[in-house]
Amino acid sequence: MSALDRIDQAVKSNPVIIFMKGTPQMPQCGFSSRASQALMACGEEFAYVNVLGDPEIFQDLPQYANWPTFPQVYINGELIGGCDITLEMYQNGELQKMVKEAVKPDAATEGDAA
Repeated sequence: MSALDRIDQAVKSNPVIIFMKGTPQMPQCGFSSRASQALMACGEEFAYVNVLGDPEIFQDLPQYANWPTFPQVYINGELIGGCDITLEMYQNGELQKMVKEAVKPDAATEGDAA
């Protein structure tokens, strides 16, 4: 499986995911640290990928959504942005709403009823 396929699978199988340098518990850069702290402050679980631990993902992730920097935050398969956008959304309350909506147990099936 190519790195782009692995990225796509991770984005599509996790309602909230951050591709970051390091881990939320041990971030390896300030931008990744601040973005993961904002996600943690939302009070919901989220997935993460340490791009430093996978050179192929580190190299190919910027091509995936045409976003050149790390971290990258995805909610419901959509790129939200990097550190600055994530923090701005957290400060205005939008990130908390999006994260809570994304991780609701029935979020994946909501609206699918015929």
